[in-house]
Amino acid sequence: MSETPPVQRRPSGELEASVLAALWTAEVPLSPAEVQSALGGRLARTTVTTILSRLHDKGAVSRSRAGRGFVYSPIQDSAGLTARRMRSELDKQHDRGTALARFVSQLTREDEQLLRSLLEGAGDGPQGTPPAPGAAP
Repeated sequence: MSETPPVQRRPSGELEASVLAALWTAEVPLSPAEVQSALGGRLARTTVTTILSRLHDKGAVSRSRAGRGFVYSPIQDSAGLTARRMRSELDKQHDRGTALARFVSQLTREDEQLLRSLLEGAGDGPQGTPPAPGAAP
């Protein structure tokens, strides 16, 4: 009698990341079936629909009616979503100073320099966006 190997669970957030990647790649809103197709059909449509609903509940995607169902669009690009998640985690901390200090202490030298540059240029670009390279202050 042979045993079937245990089913490996995907890392937390992997499916959501895959669905968001499909939406970012598309230039138009996608239905769950279109997202499923973009992912190579390896997920059930009901799974894709569940993931899209969860992303909508989290505020990561918008949806609008299309016939009897919905089509979905990302609200932010990848960098914007990462920034939003970082801010959300920071908002959960009682001692923000310690949380920020620990975050900064774990940055690579290159990321620390980038952060310094961004902080020095804060206010130069729109919505905290760093000024374009070579742009006049």
